[in-house]
Parts: sequence; structure tokens; C-alpha cells
Amino acid sequence: MEPVKRRSRLLADISPLREHADFRRLWFGNTVSYIGQQMTAMAVALQVYAITGSSFYVGLVGLCSLVPLIVFGLYGGAVADAVDRRRLGLVTASGATVLSAALAVAAIVHVHKVWPLYVIVALQAVCFAMNSPARSSMIPRLLPPERLPAANALASLAGGVGQMAGPMLGGVFVGFWGYQAAYLIDVAAFTASLYAMWRLPAMLPGEPGANAAAVRRRPSVVEGLRYLAARPNLRTTFVSDLAAMVLAQPRVLFPAIAGLWFGGDTRTVGLLAAAPAAGALLGSVFSGWLGRVNRQGFAVLVAVGSWGAAVAVFGLTRNLLLGLFFLALAGCADTVSMVFRNTMLQSAAPDDMRGRLQGVFLVVVVGGPRLGDFLAGSASDLFTPAAAVVGGGLACILAITLIGLFQRGFIHYDARDPIA
Repeated sequence: MEPVKRRSRLLADISPLREHADFRRLWFGNTVSYIGQQMTAMAVALQVYAITGSSFYVGLVGLCSLVPLIVFGLYGGAVADAVDRRRLGLVTASGATVLSAALAVAAIVHVHKVWPLYVIVALQAVCFAMNSPARSSMIPRLLPPERLPAANALASLAGGVGQMAGPMLGGVFVGFWGYQAAYLIDVAAFTASLYAMWRLPAMLPGEPGANAAAVRRRPSVVEGLRYLAARPNLRTTFVSDLAAMVLAQPRVLFPAIAGLWFGGDTRTVGLLAAAPAAGALLGSVFSGWLGRVNRQGFAVLVAVGSWGAAVAVFGLTRNLLLGLFFLALAGCADTVSMVFRNTMLQSAAPDDMRGRLQGVFLVVVVGGPRLGDFLAGSASDLFTPAAAVVGGGLACILAITLIGLFQRGFIHYDARDPIA
């Protein structure tokens, strides 16, 4: 019996799913719809390439989604702090559903221009940027504080499954039944998310029992940024993530590394890209222990330092299997960091600020790796890929060490007495 108990303590804690029906429906709906979104992303990329034959035009798809995510991420968080979050989630998810249907129609009528696809992708990004802060800020209203680490680990698990299964399924469905098949399945997948949010009660921002009229005010992004600037522990969650994602982000170098270090080809690039995602998925599967950690700030620092160390060691190895192992280790560390950072945002901030903080979280998660790509690419051209990877990992370790030295309160942050 003892080995069974140990395994249950290591595996992901599913008590939020078992004990809270609203969260269970929302998690399942989000998981299904995210797989559908990843299928659509793959189908759009394949369709753009089929129309243009150009990887450059495929790359523009990412730019069309990146700009709205950054711009509307902050504004979406402010809106989520001023309206019924359930209604905002329903409206934006409905908009995304209609846009996926528009992609299906464009594929059925054989539209051979890329600009309609770009416009639809940009509008989908707007819907996601408005939806994500509202959806994330609902979670603390559905669960007790002690269940938040498990809930965030389950969210990471769903994201990992979506990132790995969605593109694969998208390619299969496009190959057998055309682009419209992936888009129509995405439309069907959105119904799970819509149903889950439709079953939720009203989600006006503000602590339960507060005067609803007091929180119905004009959304203010600036007010949220001012609040964040005055809260060192919450602010440090973002700074620590930027230390990892900006300073030690090796993914843009994978095409060069695959050939120079491992004598591989595009399949090797695929393995390198998949390794962190696989590690993140494993970290989510074996996340049962996270709910027993109270020193969450210290855990974030250790996790980010572990990410930097794993990236630095990856830069030193020339064995593919070892390289994949350390990339997977980095992905696992990133999951631990994400779970605790998100938990701190959800538990230490008042409810009427959670939307804006989740908006900032979205912008950092989306924008930080892009800045890291630019920095790593520039360092590689100035020096070598090895110097860029190893130097980035060491810079991350140095940065997170300095953060710990200058933000002593963050080290002592205790989930039992959350202080922003």
C-alpha cells in the first residue's frame, strides 16, 4: 500500500476536478477547445503555405496574432475587472467560434488569398486576449485557496496535451479531409467551453458580498499597473519569468543547433522543439507534491534557476539524447514556476484586480519568449550558438540570484498568509 500512496502523492492532484463540478466543466471545456485551437493554428499555417509556397507568409500568421495578444491582453484584463466575467467569457468564446466557422467557409469556397486568413487570425487573437484574463480570474472563485496549485497544474497539463495533440490532429484531418475539417472540428470543440461557462453563476468582480455597483467602473489599465508596481511579491513573479524567457530562450537556435551540434535535420529540430513541451507535460503529470509547498516564492526562484541551469548544460552537451533530457528538464522547471506564479497572482491579489494581473501575465507569457528569440539570435550571430545558449543560461541564474537577494520578502512568501 505504501508505494501506491507515494505514487498518488506524486501524480497530479485531481481533487479540484473530483470535488468542484463548475471547475471540472470549465477545465474540460478549456481542454477540448484548446486542442481545437491548436488544430486550427496548424491548418491555417498549412493553408497559407499551400497558397503562397512561402515560409515568410506562414511566419506572418504568428505576427498577426502576436500584436493583438499583447495590445488587447492588458485591455482584456481591465474589462474583466469591470464586467461579469462569465458574460465576457461567453461573448468572446462565441466570437472565436464564429471566426473558426468563417475559416471553414473560406476553405469550402476555396478562397486563394491569404489576407482573409490573416484578418480572421488577428480577430481570433483579440477574442483570446479578452477571454483569457476573464477565464483565469474565475478560478479563485470556483476553488478554495489550497486547491489553486493543483488547479494550475491541471491547467498546465491541459495546455501540454493541447500543444502536442492539436497540431498532430490538425495535420491528420487536413491530410484526409481538407482544411475545413480542422476548422469545423474547432467549431464543435468550442461548444464544450461555451457550455461550461453557460453553467457558471454570474462572476462580477469583487469579493463575494461586496457591493456590485462599486466594481462597475470604467476599466483602467493604468490603475492595474500602478497596483502591480506597489506590490513587490506580485511584481517579482513577472520579473522572474522574464529572467527565464528573455535571457535563456534557446528555441530560435534549434535549426542551427540541430545541424552544427548533432548532425541532424528537420526531424532533429522537431525533437528539440518537442522536448521542453514533453518535460512540461511530465511536470504536470507528476505535480501532486506542489500542493504541499507553502514557500511558493522560494520555489519560483529555484524553478527559474533550474531552468537556467538546464539550458546552460544543454549548451555544453553534444549528445542528442542528453540534450533532449536537459531541455525536458527545463520544461519541467518551467511548469513548476508557472504553477506557483499563477497561484500567487490568484491568491494574493484582490478579486477586482485579478483580471488585470492575468492580462499582464498573458502579455509576459506571449511577449517574453519573443524578446528571448531576438536576444538569442543576436547573441548567436555576434558570438556562437554555444555562447548564446550557455551565456543565456548563466545570465538567467545570475539574474534570479540577484532577484532573490534584493527581494527577500519574495523568498519568505508563504501561501498560508499571502501578501502581495
